[in-house]
Amino acid sequence: MLIRPATTIDIPSLMLLANHASSAAHWSREQYDRVFATHAPRRAAWVIEDGLDQKENALQGFLVAREIAREWELENIVINEQTRRRGFATRLLRELISVARIEHASAIVLEVRESNHAARAFYENRGFSETGRRPAYYSQPNEDAITYRLQLA
Repeated sequence: MLIRPATTIDIPSLMLLANHASSAAHWSREQYDRVFATHAPRRAAWVIEDGLDQKENALQGFLVAREIAREWELENIVINEQTRRRGFATRLLRELISVARIEHASAIVLEVRESNHAARAFYENRGFSETGRRPAYYSQPNEDAITYRLQLA
């Protein structure tokens, strides 16, 4: 298992993974290109690879976050459906938490669909606290977002 910074070369794989995950944010190519742009806000993206066939590492997931005024916002985290429940999301989240702590961030924040009980339990089990609700935040289908925060400092 290898976690490494994502690059623009990974964008097609990121899009493919996200398109196969119903709960993921489905971004356009341009939105992914902005992740790697050098202007503010600062963004970071990591991928996780796992040598499933022993010959090459296959991309199994990714995480994208952005830094805004001493906080990091987790924007998207996606794991290949065939390899879920193997700790990949936890490893990616730990990477973000580690970087945020090194950079003296005060918190990590995120929002998740109200109906995504698996994701909500995942974040709660890793120390995130529910902090609020954003009515009708998501579309297709229309749904509230539940906001979460992991206080670091």
